[in-house]
Amino acid sequence: MRPVVGKPLLELLVERLKRARRVDEVVIATTTNDGDDQVESLTQRLGIGCFRGSEHDVLDRVLRAAQATGTDVIVEITGDCPLIDFQVIDKLVDVYQANDFDYVANILKRTFPRGLDTQVFATSVLEEVARLTDDPVDHEHVSLYIYQHPERFKLHNVESGMPEEFWDLRLTVDTPEDFALVRRVYEELYPVNPAFTVQDVAELFQRQPELRTINQHIMQKAVR
Repeated sequence: MRPVVGKPLLELLVERLKRARRVDEVVIATTTNDGDDQVESLTQRLGIGCFRGSEHDVLDRVLRAAQATGTDVIVEITGDCPLIDFQVIDKLVDVYQANDFDYVANILKRTFPRGLDTQVFATSVLEEVARLTDDPVDHEHVSLYIYQHPERFKLHNVESGMPEEFWDLRLTVDTPEDFALVRRVYEELYPVNPAFTVQDVAELFQRQPELRTINQHIMQKAVR
């Protein structure tokens, strides 16, 4: 909810999601904690869906959000990815719909900067996962069980085509340093073009390579 360019970061993320042609509805799956009342208020102002569920069982929360809205296919985006690219979302959904994969993502081999994470799978697949595992780690990380069981599910990874120098960019927001970098990116690009893409971000880093130093020392935590 921290403001960037005069708007809460979550609102900027929603703006970007709404630009995706292949997404029918945006639903925020948040918790029942009092602190997330402000999130629900934001969704009401923006005219998007909101489902509130367990803080720790995120799989159940996302699954119930999908079921409550009659969703057949879930495009999973996490709230810490405010630079998500709507063109990337559309590409992954197109690949999913044109093939017979259970799961299409861009995280199985990372060729996109971290923070562009997009995962597409059927609600029925997530229902199956909920029946198969009680592991708290699987329930904290919604799609973890899917991509860690390639013998059961048909997986497909979409690569970026970007030069390797951009693969390790950290564009997610988990720390104050991450927030400082994302704020700089928005301040540079959003006033000129609110619909900027990951290519615009890459070009910004080429012009201002010092941006990398803001959060390059942050190490991503392992899920297990």
